[in-house]
Order: sequence, then C-alpha cells, then structure tokens
Amino acid sequence: MKAIRHRAYGGPDVLELQELPTPAPGDGEVLVRVRAAAVNPGDWHRMRGAPYAFRAAAGLTRPRTGALGADLAGHVEAVGRGVTGFRPGDEVFGHATGAGAFAEHVAVRHDGPLLAKPAALTFEQAAAVPTSAITALRGLRDVGRVGRGRRVLVNGASGGVGTFAVQIARALGAEVTAVCRTANAGLVRSLGAAHVLDYTERSFTADVPAGGYDVILDNVGDHSLPACRRALAPRGTYITNSGKGGRWLGPMGRILAANLLSLAGRRRFASYMARPRKDILAAVRDLLERGELAPVIDRTYPLAETAEAMRHFETGHPAGKIVITV
Repeated sequence: MKAIRHRAYGGPDVLELQELPTPAPGDGEVLVRVRAAAVNPGDWHRMRGAPYAFRAAAGLTRPRTGALGADLAGHVEAVGRGVTGFRPGDEVFGHATGAGAFAEHVAVRHDGPLLAKPAALTFEQAAAVPTSAITALRGLRDVGRVGRGRRVLVNGASGGVGTFAVQIARALGAEVTAVCRTANAGLVRSLGAAHVLDYTERSFTADVPAGGYDVILDNVGDHSLPACRRALAPRGTYITNSGKGGRWLGPMGRILAANLLSLAGRRRFASYMARPRKDILAAVRDLLERGELAPVIDRTYPLAETAEAMRHFETGHPAGKIVITV
C-alpha cells in the first residue's frame, strides 16, 4: 500500500510517499480502506517534533514510527477476531491515534472511536469531523457548560475547531460572537454567528459587550490572560485550546498560568484534553444527522501531495479543514 511516512523531524519536505505492506487486522481490529483523512495540529507536532517535550513519547532524535494522520473515513475491508458491529463493506469514519491514516489502509480498534459514516456525508466531509468536532463539543458542552441564552465568543472561529464550535454553540442555544478575518466573516455568519469581530481591526478584549462573555473558547491564544479575564462575565469561563507556545513546553506554560488564575476570583480558567471517544463521536454524529452541524472543508489534496497540504496548514489561515484524499 502507499503511505506517508517521515524518518526525521522537520518541515513538510521530510514527508515521503512510501510503498509499505498492507496491515492485517489483529484481534479486535478493523482494516479500513481509507478514502479520506484530515490534517490536524497533532500531525504538525508529530512532523516537526515540536514542542521538544513531545519527543519524549514520539522519539527523542527521530520519530519512532513516522506515521501521520488520525481522522479518517473509508470502508471496512476486513475484520479481526472478536470484532462486533462491523463487517466488510461498511462505510465508517473515526479516529485512530498513531495508526497512520495518511495511507491506503489502516488497522483500528473496533471498540474505539469508529462509527458508521452518516449517509449524507461524503468521505471527505466525514474525515474532517472527528478530532475538531469532538474538541469543540467537549469544550463548549462539558467544560463551558454552554446552554440557552449564554453569550459565547469563539476566537479563531473560521479554523478547523472554530467552524464546528460556532455551530455547536448555536445548537446549544447560545448567542455566538465569532472572531476571524474579514474574508471569513460571511462564512462564520452562515454557520450561526450573531456577531463577527475582525481581529485585524479590533481586539475582542477591547470591544466587550456589557456584562462580558459567559464563555470564551480560545483557539488562538493571541491575547494575554488578564485581558481575556476582563472580557469575561463575573462568573464566566475562559477555555484555552491553543497549541501555541515555546519550543520546549508548547502551550503548557499558558495552561499552567490559566489554572493559577482560576484560584483567584469567580471567573474560571479551564483547559482540557479532548481525547476522542466513541460516545462523544456518537453525539457529534447525532448533530450531523439532525442537520445542526456540517463540516467546512478549506482544500483537499491527493495523498501524494500531503507535503503541500502541510505547507498550507502551516500558513495558519485555512477556513475550515484540510483533507487528504486517498
């Protein structure tokens, strides 16, 4: 099978299209013929080996596996012993951490975050969903406790997580303010944003409605925490979801500072790990099937052009998700 691998850390040029043996499904595994896979920040971190603390698990001087890609959609080609709920020919979508979904085939656990693909979605649309939609749902529903009448600000509203977050906040009954570039204002309004702030013209921390925001989901991390605190309602919640930070610890410094701020006052600062789970992916699928959620795809690239896809991702300005077609 054809697959993307990298033998060293670095920029997109380290990515290679290789010919590898097709994996056989082990006990409890499903062999998926991948039709599409999505690019996520985790793939960038694995490619770059950044921050350096990440290498403790991925390989200190070079990557242990060199496999990239976790979110996927395709059809079941074979099943291992003990597999229930799937059979060859089923169309599926889901998440397979570390399995290497930038490939023609991948073996994934049948009891992990893998579900039947919504019939109305293409493979490209379905692959765009798992990590980003789960991150948005967990942050808003579970951490932010967003409900009807709440005022929610999404910073980085036109990105992969942001486009899902705007829709999910709206579905939960919130009044949504989206922060993005002028070029993407129409997009986020179409997704349900009641208000749009252009970050190139004004800061959301300087243009705060009376009473402040009940929840801020920050996918960018481009404002100081004290400034974000002033934008919150008296009992508001700030949720950091930015992967930015120094070369050694990445976003951990901001996360630790946010946790310390939560110790003083009634405003809450929160961080979380949105680990993909079958039940949360099922909740996302329900939203998709009810028409309350739709993936936004910025661009698609064939597998052989994965390096170009990663270069585009590194610009930091995709409107929605970048998808690899296989």
